[in-house]
Amino acid sequence: MKTRQRRVVVIGGGFGGLSAAALLAHRGHNVELFERASQLGGKAGIARTQGADFDTGPSLLTLPSAAESLFERCGQRLSEHITLRRLSPAFHYTWPDGTAVNIDHDLGLTLTNVQHSLGQAAASEFEAFLHYARQIWDASAPAFVLGDAPSLSGMLRLNVKTLASLRHIDASSTMEAAICKRVRNPYLRDVLRRYATYNGSDVRRAPATLNCIAWVEMGLGGYGVEGGIGALVQAIIKLCEQGGVQLHTNAHVDGIVAKQGQTVGVEVNGRFVAADAVICNADVEHLKSSLLPLASRPAPHPQAPSMSGWNMIVRVPAGQAQSRFPHTVLFPSEYIKEFEAIFDRGEIAQSPTIYVCNQQMSHARRGWPDAEALFVMVNAPSVDRSSNQIDFTALSDSVMSQLTEQGVVSAASQIVWTRDPSGLAARFPGSQGALYGAASNSIFSAFRRPANRSKVLRGLYLAGGSAHPGGGVPLCILSGLAASRALMVDTGLSEPEQSVLG
Repeated sequence: MKTRQRRVVVIGGGFGGLSAAALLAHRGHNVELFERASQLGGKAGIARTQGADFDTGPSLLTLPSAAESLFERCGQRLSEHITLRRLSPAFHYTWPDGTAVNIDHDLGLTLTNVQHSLGQAAASEFEAFLHYARQIWDASAPAFVLGDAPSLSGMLRLNVKTLASLRHIDASSTMEAAICKRVRNPYLRDVLRRYATYNGSDVRRAPATLNCIAWVEMGLGGYGVEGGIGALVQAIIKLCEQGGVQLHTNAHVDGIVAKQGQTVGVEVNGRFVAADAVICNADVEHLKSSLLPLASRPAPHPQAPSMSGWNMIVRVPAGQAQSRFPHTVLFPSEYIKEFEAIFDRGEIAQSPTIYVCNQQMSHARRGWPDAEALFVMVNAPSVDRSSNQIDFTALSDSVMSQLTEQGVVSAASQIVWTRDPSGLAARFPGSQGALYGAASNSIFSAFRRPANRSKVLRGLYLAGGSAHPGGGVPLCILSGLAASRALMVDTGLSEPEQSVLG
């Protein structure tokens, strides 16, 4: 049974907004999407410098089943639009004392690599931890990721079998406590701590439930995308166009218009656009402070933001990079101090972890005919958490020095593009440069994340990294699907779907 056709406006063209727009258009709705920037894709941006394009955002795809679900619901197959790459090895982790370990797409090879680099005891610990992480994912995904936004009252209504399974989510521990309890090897502890940064949280405070991220990447698989993550953006844009979505860039949404508690449209570049429903893919803080009608704006109760990041693109002359890995991570000797610097003092760590994505090796994305493009990232506090003026020039010099010493880049390499947290904050209003909305630094974080159906206006829905189920490419796609599902249920779908992946 088809839904009754509605005029739907989508604010923002990130993965959440594009996914919602594509699905609703293919289900017969009249959809118009407005993006304030000159390009679509949100944080999965593309920049062009010196004649070459490169990705400036996410550099790994997990849970491709989320994108596959979107395309299948639109009557197509993801594999007809993009090619996934299984990377072997995928990640190369190094430490100052010369220790190194490789993580492979194939879990069996990963365990072999860990045994070779760190010994049999470490490999056994690692295997046991991943079993624990898988149990968390299997128990938590239906209630906290794949279905509607969780609520404490909703938890009480779950059946006995489901409630019993939730004992596996380890919500009463922190990620750090759970890691240290199960893993003694200091190098493996660092590898596992890093998964807290996948949603910008503090490993010392985030619930151990988030240890499931390790299983999602290493057990279910992390992929490259032929042509870059931007190729997935373009595939969903094409899906939108085939469904008849009207896509507008350089379109500044001034606010949402409502009458008697019902959304009736938006103001865009000074003109009114009527709509029966609005899906907001902007940061939730921007929605609350600037887009909602004054009478509907809630009292400010901002949550602690997630991490931000400092990025650069380095141009490395062909053949001069000695490090031949898709993803390289250079850990400091005391990684835990990075979380203390960012979350306790609002600073970049004195010796930060350096992440490098070789876009050619990860995504077969060519840089220049005579050079490769490396995307580099250092974790940083969001703008409102920064305790002082950070010297990013000194940081770039330090990072380049370390990359040169480690052979990741050569002395002839050049920095051709940079972006700091203030640049992210300017590009994404309300975000303060945070990459994933609010940090998940509490057992109650999942319950505080805004649901996909607004509680303040009828006909308003939320999609994107700052809404349920959270940040990152697959979760933003799931968020778009969940917002679409809520709208379709409200407009006459015969039966609610039980899961966005169902």
